[in-house]
Amino acid sequence: MQLAAIDWLIVALFMVVSLLTGVLVSRRAGTDAESYFLSGRNMPWWLLGTSMVATTFAADTPLLVTDIVRNDGVAGNWVWWAFLLTGMLTTFVYARLWRRSGVFTDLEFYELRYSGRASSAVRAFRAVYLGVFFNVMVMATVCLAGIKISAVMLGASALETIVVAGTVTLVYSALGGFVGVVLTDLVLFIIAMAGAVVAAWFALDHPQVGSLSALLSHPEVSDRLSLLPDFSRWDQAVMIFVIPLALQWWNVWYPGAEPGGGGYVAQRMLAARSERHAMGAVLFFQVAHYALRPWPWIIVALASLVVFPDVASLAAAFPGIESSVIGEDLAYPAMLSFLPAGALGLVLASLVSAFMSTMSTQVNWGSSYVVNDVYRRFLYPEASERDLVRVGRLTSVALMALACGVSLFLESALQAFNVLLSIGAGTGLLFILRWFWWRISAWSEITAMVVSFLAALYFHAAPLPGWEPWQKLIAPIAVTTFAWLVVTLLAPATAPATLRKFYLLVHPAGPGWARVRAALQADGQLTEPRFGSLSLALLCMFAGSIAVYSLLFGIGYLLYGETLLAALLFGLASAGAALIFHSWNRL
Repeated sequence: MQLAAIDWLIVALFMVVSLLTGVLVSRRAGTDAESYFLSGRNMPWWLLGTSMVATTFAADTPLLVTDIVRNDGVAGNWVWWAFLLTGMLTTFVYARLWRRSGVFTDLEFYELRYSGRASSAVRAFRAVYLGVFFNVMVMATVCLAGIKISAVMLGASALETIVVAGTVTLVYSALGGFVGVVLTDLVLFIIAMAGAVVAAWFALDHPQVGSLSALLSHPEVSDRLSLLPDFSRWDQAVMIFVIPLALQWWNVWYPGAEPGGGGYVAQRMLAARSERHAMGAVLFFQVAHYALRPWPWIIVALASLVVFPDVASLAAAFPGIESSVIGEDLAYPAMLSFLPAGALGLVLASLVSAFMSTMSTQVNWGSSYVVNDVYRRFLYPEASERDLVRVGRLTSVALMALACGVSLFLESALQAFNVLLSIGAGTGLLFILRWFWWRISAWSEITAMVVSFLAALYFHAAPLPGWEPWQKLIAPIAVTTFAWLVVTLLAPATAPATLRKFYLLVHPAGPGWARVRAALQADGQLTEPRFGSLSLALLCMFAGSIAVYSLLFGIGYLLYGETLLAALLFGLASAGAALIFHSWNRL
């Protein structure tokens, strides 16, 4: 693919703006650790929400969606659409609790909520487990996507891609810290969204596609348009629809969709200027991520089935690309090879922005764990603020290098997605209940982490003849959940003083804290809980989920030409939004 001068100019201008942002805010970011990782806890909801959307607008996401659509049709996206329920639960229940806790990172929660050496151990272990292992895996999938995109669009090698793109991202994220990441994300999101729309427009304009109506009626596409799976193919329907909605969203830990909130989502809630802004940021994220963004990717994926109907056609079209990199997900960058000058530069810049927004967030978030939850907490408690910022920047370099190295051994984004899902299986319910049941302890957390990891390794690697893929996902969920529930009931409970302190700080609702609440009231330490109505929060979660799904499917049916059904869904979305608006102040 040949890029014209205008294409290179667009990409170069975009990268210069990103670097300048990091340089300009570097002095503010380097003041102290809280400025570097949380920007002084004074961020507005719209900026934080946009940053979350930009982070999940990763370079690997359109490739993942393409892989899913080419294999399982549009309905296959339920494997990640189901996580909307997790996000809405975080919006209306957990966002206030996280912001109210006042912790520096979500891992600091462990020593706030639990007691004894076990709480310190689980904090240190998860700092390495999530901040390094999981974080590197996520960044590696993004790097892999960048490698595939640049191989098709630029003919660049894997090493050239990760050196250039990784260096630019590292410079502005390490210099600018969290504020640099968030401000740059605003620009990155606008460019990434514009690029996705432009890519879809020109995909429909391809001579073999012709138009939207021609695409939808094409025999390679027409049987893949349903928004629900084919329940006559039960095994497929169970894996892509039943399990995600029945189990996966509340029982599987996945970066960016953690039950109960966590990771970089928690980082942004903690950086919000108030509880209201924390809720608004997460709500905006759910709407933009699930309802507004998917359809441009889906259109390109469907068009790719016409132009490149199978992997063999992709391999024939790009003989210079290594065979290990060629898969269904390569169809997305392959469709970009037909873009004209100018549009090609914009779309390439959008993909670079998608890469950089995710990588910068993951680098800053991961280094916050290493700095706050390992270095400052256990190694050098007396470290100065400038030392903490310096270590954060050095850690950023190390995380980027590790991710780039691991990416060279991956084959597809879907492969990594499935591995991460299986490793986090069975831990989600624990993360939901730990805020609402006093009996959960640090030993529960340790058990869930260890058992879920070992169970995932066994059920992922063992032959298990006759087992279906969905059974291999359910099995570790069942084993892990049973293990941590047993340990919760048998292991020593958290110290009463710690439980009382946590309750007075966070004020969680529900019957799970009745024992602690009664003790505080008897001592005169508690007058009126201030969580608000848990039932109203859950009602808003349900209304928000219905509203976003209705908006998502309404857009889809509008594209499909079914205007009456689309109008009904838009009306349902409006009703859900009205209920949330009416209840906002009461929450």
